[in-house]
Amino acid sequence: QTFYSEVLRRINLIESDYFGLEFQNLQMKWVWLEPTKLIVKQVRRPMNTLFRLSVKFFPPDPGQLQEEFTRYLFSLQIKRDLIEGRLNCTENTAALLASHLVQSEIGDYDDIADREFLKINKLLPYQERVQEKIMEIHRRHIGQTPAETDFQVLEIARKLEMYGVRFHPAADREGTKINLAVAHMGLQVFQGHTKINTFNWSKIRKLSFKRKQFLIKLHPEVHGPHQDTLEFLMGSRDQCKIFWKNCVEHHSFFRLLDQPQPKSKAIFFSRGSSFRYRCTRVIILMWAIYYLIPQPSPFNTKGPLCLSPSFQMSTLSLPGQAPSPLQSPILNEVDTARLEEDEEGRRKRYPTDKAYFIAKEILTTERTYLKDLEVITVWFRSAVIKENAMPEGLMTLLFSNIDPIYEFHRGFLKEIDQRLALWEGRSNAHVKGDYQRIGDVMLRNMCALKEFTGYLQKHDEVLTELEKATKRVKKLETVYKEFELQKVCYLPLNTFLLKPIQRLMHYKLILERLCKHYVPQHRDYDDCKEALKEVAEIAAQLQSSLIRLENFQKLTELQRDLIGIENLTAPGRVSSAPHLVVQLIVCYPVHFFPLLLLQEFIREGCLYKLTKKGLQQRMFFLFSDMLLYTSKGVTATNQFKVHGQLPLHGMIVIHCVLLGCIQKHLNIFPNPEFLNRSSDEVSLEQESEDDMNSSRCSLDKQSHHRANTTMHVCWHRNTSVSMSDHSLAVENQLSGYLLRKFKNSNGWQKLWVVFTNFCLFFYKTHQDDFPLASLPLLGYTVSTPGDSDSIHKEYVFKLQFKSHVYFFRAESEYTFERWMEVIKSAASSAGRMSLLVPKGPAEMNGGS
Repeated sequence: QTFYSEVLRRINLIESDYFGLEFQNLQMKWVWLEPTKLIVKQVRRPMNTLFRLSVKFFPPDPGQLQEEFTRYLFSLQIKRDLIEGRLNCTENTAALLASHLVQSEIGDYDDIADREFLKINKLLPYQERVQEKIMEIHRRHIGQTPAETDFQVLEIARKLEMYGVRFHPAADREGTKINLAVAHMGLQVFQGHTKINTFNWSKIRKLSFKRKQFLIKLHPEVHGPHQDTLEFLMGSRDQCKIFWKNCVEHHSFFRLLDQPQPKSKAIFFSRGSSFRYRCTRVIILMWAIYYLIPQPSPFNTKGPLCLSPSFQMSTLSLPGQAPSPLQSPILNEVDTARLEEDEEGRRKRYPTDKAYFIAKEILTTERTYLKDLEVITVWFRSAVIKENAMPEGLMTLLFSNIDPIYEFHRGFLKEIDQRLALWEGRSNAHVKGDYQRIGDVMLRNMCALKEFTGYLQKHDEVLTELEKATKRVKKLETVYKEFELQKVCYLPLNTFLLKPIQRLMHYKLILERLCKHYVPQHRDYDDCKEALKEVAEIAAQLQSSLIRLENFQKLTELQRDLIGIENLTAPGRVSSAPHLVVQLIVCYPVHFFPLLLLQEFIREGCLYKLTKKGLQQRMFFLFSDMLLYTSKGVTATNQFKVHGQLPLHGMIVIHCVLLGCIQKHLNIFPNPEFLNRSSDEVSLEQESEDDMNSSRCSLDKQSHHRANTTMHVCWHRNTSVSMSDHSLAVENQLSGYLLRKFKNSNGWQKLWVVFTNFCLFFYKTHQDDFPLASLPLLGYTVSTPGDSDSIHKEYVFKLQFKSHVYFFRAESEYTFERWMEVIKSAASSAGRMSLLVPKGPAEMNGGS
């Protein structure tokens, strides 16, 4: 410690807790020098030993470091890792990092100076191959100061999967060679340079070693009481102990709020290591604040390692008394209402520029997007690990593709949040410059997104392989179905796998709005225009893939919700149903039945069929090769049962009459309003804020699907939705805070609201893991309040379906218009169809 303190004094390093001294042992391996032991007890030949200062603890966001000199040392560490081949990344990323390092060393681009510097200094193992690319990128950094360059190096590096990773060779129980590593979030397992698993600190109950065995004891809810210990075999006991100490140090540094109190000594001896790691409390508290802010969580935690609810895993359990998603949102009015004066005060302090609110939409939707990714990366991973339900190959394929995307967007969200804080003037950052813009942040990250195109192109394979595995592996099928019942999985599970590609489309649309808002002379215009160009290029490459994936996702969703058909996702399927004649009286438009050769989902909707028992409600599903009609089951599964399949091949549509071989005759009516419902059908009119019991029945019965999927909403609200409506809804996803007016008072309640899949989902805050309630919007109308509503506030919109009325208030004119726009898009398909439907029997007979 005396030696290390002298080093720190000589270089005047203030933020010293991130660093340590390394030395080379007899095996020429770099080993950390322990501050609490004498040097002569650690180093055989101190006089001939080389020591070096190195970064020991890599924080998740090194840009938060306070001292410019500390950031410079971190930048040198990244440089060393590149040279030594530790920081494995693509050649494009390596060239980008190297270009910033060149800028830091010699300043602005000069062809002769660049070539001379790169000839003398080796920055990459394969530098000659990418030298021209390094120089080309360096040309773009004109005017960048060394401090700005260091910041850019750290921003790029922290998003890489190998950032701060130090491999410790090991083998699993089967003898497969792997590498273990420890980082700020927990332990990581690699195969080659591919991360195959992560054990967050919140999952781990105990770490230990026994001879060459390194043991990870997990909490029972992660693996179950009988599979809670993982064993890894390392090269020697010393290697085990070195890695174990490293883990203890990282856990103490990034997780513990208080230093562990030493236990009283045993009288004669004590078992186990007495090793304890101590570091400056200021640093611990700083990272505790940054990384361990408590998040609302649906479960309680126990144990010394469970300090961060944000990454904890819940056990799989059935929802029990969860309210139906078709229920009107019943939200607590106590302790959640904010004083209107406070809201007005906050609103007046914020910028009023439209560009700010467009930028804020990027922030709010990015928060929701990251939570959606966590449904897969955190929650679903926990479920399959607990039951050991997923084949290893699929596990690697799924998480090696989505984990890097998730890590990138975590950094991106942090960057956007920091920029908006500067824009609003609520940050105390001691920085200079104009930060009332977002284009530079978007351009930097849209360029970085190109590195993930390969991952996104594999989503076809991920989705199909997951579907095949659920059919093949019974345990995985069970876990999959049970997971979809969890509150955190508020949409069909495979919907979340489409989010990364859909998110590109959102960036494109938001940047288009920004470019349209700015005049070409605006300082932010060029960056926004260039960022739009970059993301549009990626989106164009993946557009056809997205169309295929959305169709496949819808087919798999229907396959799970329909009883009586097994081949919806099979390529080249042929319907074996008899040919039918179906006469449609007062029909939907002819485009409801287009004749397409591709096996695609086209539309789902509710019609009425004339039977011997009278008119019966049926759900119809139109595909490019057939038409299905179904009825809702009354079993515990509450699925839809297929009654008939009508192949479209050879069918002709003439004045709304389908002709084929005459074997059956069907009369189908789209308008249900003059019909008497059967006793087993649930009317939405029965739902009210005072009585939830009428619409809870399906979820109380442990059903294997959700009641807010479009087929169930169409059934209850007698409407129809097409695939093009689904695509439009994907483009119009939105989230943010709204004020909701209480039903029986003048108070307003602040809620985090997410719009997706034709539905509003309500949360108390954006940090919540699952929604409190949901409101499907099909059939609703949206408008501004009338005089009779007696609401005299700005930016208020009104939602109404029959007797159900809700008022919501936005924070600005821009957000008000956006909410009106997306809600209209969700309700428009039902609205368009209602214009074509008569209101009663008199109209069917030509009456007025």
